[in-house]
Amino acid sequence: MDNNETLGLTPREIVAALDQYIIGQLEAKKMVAIALRNRARRMRIGGDMREEVMPKNIIMIGPTGVGKTEIARRLSKLAGAPFIKVEASKYTEVGYVGRDVESMVRELADIAVNMVREEWVAQMEEQVGSRVRDRLLDLLQQTAQRDAGRESSPPPKRSAFVATTSGEVTAVDDKAPAGVWLESRESLVRRLEAGELEEREVELEVKRSAGALMFGMPLQPGMEEIGVDLQNMINQIAPPRAHHTRMTLAEAREVIKEEQIEAVLDQEKVRREAIERVEQKGIIFIDEIDKVAGRSSGHGPDVSREGVQRDLLPIVEGSTVFTKHGPVRTDHVLFIAAGAFHISRPSDLIPELQGRFPLRVELKDLTAADFVRILTEPANALTKQYESLLATEEVEITFTPDGIEEIAESAYKINQQTENIGARRLNTMMEKVMEEISFEAPHMKGVKATIDRAFVRSRLANIIEDQDLSKFIL
Repeated sequence: MDNNETLGLTPREIVAALDQYIIGQLEAKKMVAIALRNRARRMRIGGDMREEVMPKNIIMIGPTGVGKTEIARRLSKLAGAPFIKVEASKYTEVGYVGRDVESMVRELADIAVNMVREEWVAQMEEQVGSRVRDRLLDLLQQTAQRDAGRESSPPPKRSAFVATTSGEVTAVDDKAPAGVWLESRESLVRRLEAGELEEREVELEVKRSAGALMFGMPLQPGMEEIGVDLQNMINQIAPPRAHHTRMTLAEAREVIKEEQIEAVLDQEKVRREAIERVEQKGIIFIDEIDKVAGRSSGHGPDVSREGVQRDLLPIVEGSTVFTKHGPVRTDHVLFIAAGAFHISRPSDLIPELQGRFPLRVELKDLTAADFVRILTEPANALTKQYESLLATEEVEITFTPDGIEEIAESAYKINQQTENIGARRLNTMMEKVMEEISFEAPHMKGVKATIDRAFVRSRLANIIEDQDLSKFIL
């Protein structure tokens, strides 16, 4: 077998995959591609050396809107890795109002558990689906039997219920031949699969725990774990109570599906696999790291900047964080930090934290030519999104090359004249260009519209000319 097959995507393939969604920034793409490939290489190393190979954490330097977050997010999808983005500015050092930095690891563990759970549920879909169908058929017959028993006195000892062509369910005496019973079940199966019984009401036993009330209670930041523990304690003291309720078959299907998933799923295995995935594949993207750079003066609103950096040290270097799913080691979690660093510099971070991020890459400002590529090349390009959206209203729109160039040049010009927010400028520019068509689309069925340079200029003329107004266009 080819080594590349067992190692996964090669760095070139990773860069090519990222190119489908992110324009330019080749240096940053190469750096994260190598980091991802090194993870696969590490898993093939035997003995104690595997534990000694640590991930090389990365700092991305560049203005907003140039693709820092998107590179990390797309990388995690390629790797099938648990991923979380956090802002460093929302954390404060221990003792001040704010979030504990360890909460990022707890949240990553939650994401991993949900990810693994969804994968397992998808694998068991056929098994769970069969159980759900059998349970729904039982409910249909039981509910019909109860309803027939309430209307008759005394109720029959046993009845089969056959669905007629008119949609009614008729009772068959218990002395009826076995073939009638089989036919009744098969008839319900056919109607169930055809979707004819979705609005039929059934009576279902539902268990509700006293601890479920905790979900509606607001908790202070950092107290989520206490809320979970309190909920579990309440459930142990007051076990869930069952009560009968009537609902449509469609609603009952979702309730039963969750019950069957919980019955089939091995929660302990899910937790173990999720924790291992966090420890070996997890990616934490820490944005706005520049907001906590710089030495604090010891008083004032910036007193906790250096404190946040020091709290980050053990997590980034490697420590054990206790979560509700079990202890998680962060030794091999990949940390990618990012910041514009307009005012501060990476060297303003405390030396210990700088050492935890040995790799640095600077992302370049986007040009008008980059904006043209962003509007046309990616698989999820904005022009393609608008074409698909308006196609649902039977309106066909076509962007001409000169129209796209005009949008790109206008976005670049406003970025230069006001705040440079990178590719995010294209969202509001495109919305402004398409505003009238999007509003009138329901009344334009069958219309074909061409978005050329003249059309774009007519929609953006006031914004480009009026400097004061352009400041309000994000």
